[in-house]
Amino acid sequence: QVQLVESGGGLVQAGGSLRLSCAASGRTFSSYAMGWFRQAPGKEREFVALIMRTGTTYYADAVKGRFTISRDNAKNAVYLQMSSLQPEDTAVYYCAADKSFVPSVLINAYDYWGQGTQVTVSS
Repeated sequence: QVQLVESGGGLVQAGGSLRLSCAASGRTFSSYAMGWFRQAPGKEREFVALIMRTGTTYYADAVKGRFTISRDNAKNAVYLQMSSLQPEDTAVYYCAADKSFVPSVLINAYDYWGQGTQVTVSS
């Protein structure tokens, strides 16, 4: 069982930056692939970024070059550094943990989810 708690969301102007954190409970954190997803009002939840247990990363095209995902297994944490934020990045951001060894951008591939943190980008 893994419990995930996101933090670091807030209100930022376009062009600004935010760093999201996700704290995980459990002694097997390093064995999980960790993903970030987001859900904007009236839209479906979508993949943002993924970091495998090996450190390999994947990004959605919409955030590539602007967002960076990282993890610190010693702290049981995963981070999402977001730069050059735009109003279309406004959403609730969720972290999620996946037990499998296969990278996935699919929501139903993930076993555990946090409650989310709101990111609002003003124009």
